[in-house]
Amino acid sequence: MTAAVSSTFLFLAPNAYSSQTLKPPSLLPIRRAASAVAFPRLPRLVPVRASVAIEKETPENERPETFLRSADSPHADAAAAPTTVRARFERMIREVQDEVCAAIEAADGVGTFKEDVWSRPGGGGGISRVLQDGGVWEKAGVNVSVVYGIMPPEAYRAAKGEAKAAGGDSSVKAGPVPFFAAGISSVLHPKNPFAPTLHFNYRYFETDAPKDAPGAPREWWFGGGTDFTPAYIFEEDVKHFHRAQKQACDKFDPSFYPRFKKWCDDYFFIKHRGERRGLGGIFFDDLNDYDQEMLLAFSTECAKSVVPAYLPIIERRKDTPFTEKNKAWQQLRRGRYVEFNLVYDRGTTFGLKTGGRIESILVSLPLTARWEYVHQPEEGSEEWKLLDACINPKEWI
Repeated sequence: MTAAVSSTFLFLAPNAYSSQTLKPPSLLPIRRAASAVAFPRLPRLVPVRASVAIEKETPENERPETFLRSADSPHADAAAAPTTVRARFERMIREVQDEVCAAIEAADGVGTFKEDVWSRPGGGGGISRVLQDGGVWEKAGVNVSVVYGIMPPEAYRAAKGEAKAAGGDSSVKAGPVPFFAAGISSVLHPKNPFAPTLHFNYRYFETDAPKDAPGAPREWWFGGGTDFTPAYIFEEDVKHFHRAQKQACDKFDPSFYPRFKKWCDDYFFIKHRGERRGLGGIFFDDLNDYDQEMLLAFSTECAKSVVPAYLPIIERRKDTPFTEKNKAWQQLRRGRYVEFNLVYDRGTTFGLKTGGRIESILVSLPLTARWEYVHQPEEGSEEWKLLDACINPKEWI
């Protein structure tokens, strides 16, 4: 069954930017970077009125071998190696989900993941796993999804740019565009304010339109990244994390780490605050200018590097004594996390506008957060150092 829903959505136009350079809030005694840096302009929110046919999720009692439609999963033997990019990417994200959840439960020692499996009648589905109020983690979510759908023409034009969506001819308007998307997305919020939050997301996307569909070329691309959001800076932790990202990138192209590190710093910029969400990592999107096999292998390497990049830091910090002041600062930084995710994050807005499963989409939000009126950390304090690094990104390695 489908439900025709007419809604006002906010679609992201990633190529629409503002020309202003970063300025820290006037009330904060934070130094400016030595040289003026022009930051890429952030996605513009475009209000669009569209009708979308949304297939409702069906709860499942067991995990299927695959969420792919039969045409995308030609092997009847579930143990056989998948051959299509769609099938291989699905297998990879499900393996990574198992690996990360096992590592999180082992480190937590108390909590276990609650699992929800869901499917849709027309194909696709997902597995949502959430651990709450554990021994180490306040909330940890690790979700995978395989989605088939129809993207309204306004969404396609907003996502890819009007001229590009029309194949270079702005007079040609795209029709509704069938799409396929598969991905893994995770946010891990620890209890201890000295233990960092981690986010990672790796996804594969295809438009499935016929080649002669007006204004809607058949395309594919990869996106994703892993980023690190501490409330306090421990340089050995930040360097360890960034070194792991660089090692994964360098196996494929030495230009990837500096390029994707900067992209991450620019993407996770909270424009209305003049600061970044955290201390970065790597981020890339709409990536299809390399061999498809190479990008599949690259995404796999990055996803497989999450556990060794993050868990050693958690083991060092999870039992560090802390004060109420430390906890309050962590909660303020969690507030910044919420602001970015609900206002700017492309994955969140895409899920909302295409009828995604709401509990899975919003699993990235922490259980608790805090907002204070005109909060200003004391200059030179550990809190000030963190905010300074969020306003003025650093090269950690």
